Amino acid sequence: MLKYIVKRLLWMIPIVLGVLLIVFVLSAITPGDPLDVIVGTDAEYEVREAARIEYGLDKPVTVRFFSYIFGIVTRFDFGKSYASGLPVIFELSKRFPVTVKLTLLAVGVALVIALPLGVLSAVKQYSWIDNVTMVAALFFVSIPQFWFALMLMLAFCVKLKWFPASNITGWSSWVLPVAMAGVSSVGNLARVTRSTMLEIIRQDYMRTARAKGQKSIVVTFKHGLRNALMPVLANVGNSIGVSLGGAVIAESIFSIPGIGQYMLGSINSRDWPAVQGGLVLLAVSFSIVMLLVDIAYTIVDPRLRSEFKMDKKKKAKAKSVKEVSA
Repeated sequence: MLKYIVKRLLWMIPIVLGVLLIVFVLSAITPGDPLDVIVGTDAEYEVREAARIEYGLDKPVTVRFFSYIFGIVTRFDFGKSYASGLPVIFELSKRFPVTVKLTLLAVGVALVIALPLGVLSAVKQYSWIDNVTMVAALFFVSIPQFWFALMLMLAFCVKLKWFPASNITGWSSWVLPVAMAGVSSVGNLARVTRSTMLEIIRQDYMRTARAKGQKSIVVTFKHGLRNALMPVLANVGNSIGVSLGGAVIAESIFSIPGIGQYMLGSINSRDWPAVQGGLVLLAVSFSIVMLLVDIAYTIVDPRLRSEFKMDKKKKAKAKSVKEVSA
């Protein structure tokens, strides 16, 4: 198991390098000069050149790319912001917990809603409950998140005045952003749960459990849902990635001080170190989430646990045979 985790962690390196390479190439070919953000458009030539040297903009893109990677590895340095002149890591450390909280709340609420809906839709297959649930799931998957956020704001902030329209002032400020960020995850998780449960409830062990006189709800949730969680867990990892993307929109519309709002403002002002730092942080976070999902497989599925134990026993046996032969 440890070997598998280390292998997955090593695979994160080319992923992060690929993300960084794409950002560096895009920043190099994007029109505009970052010096306009650093010193302004009216600065004298000497001032502009001094700032160019200070921020390393006089060097080729390849040199800046490897210098940036070296700074992250050796000093955990994500560079200085062009707009504020402060280290990017300061802003990221303040804003990242807000984005994580929004994402986890969105996925958690989506799970609480989607799992019962998916199970109920599978148990009541081809009924009006099944039809309504699947139409709602398709609607939630297809709806544009920014439009949904504006409709939520119009209905609950402007018309009903139930929730604040911007900033985080209390628990009520999280309701609409969480609903917007998690809406597409509800549809995906409900559909995956339904399709998996439809296969599970037709298995022989489910019929045997019912024949023994166990209650239907116990058979469905204890025997059925547990075995249906594998595909759902895989979809949870993807849902976290989708919610991270939705957090960018939610933070921008509802003025939440997270990574998404910070990156969007940095893109508009061509503050490339801030964009690069945010993308690296999101890429690493998503990779770690997918690793945790894979580890969760072994907790849910006893077959995988036994497989890891068998590999361990085989290695121990091979080692003992080798020692005896020596």
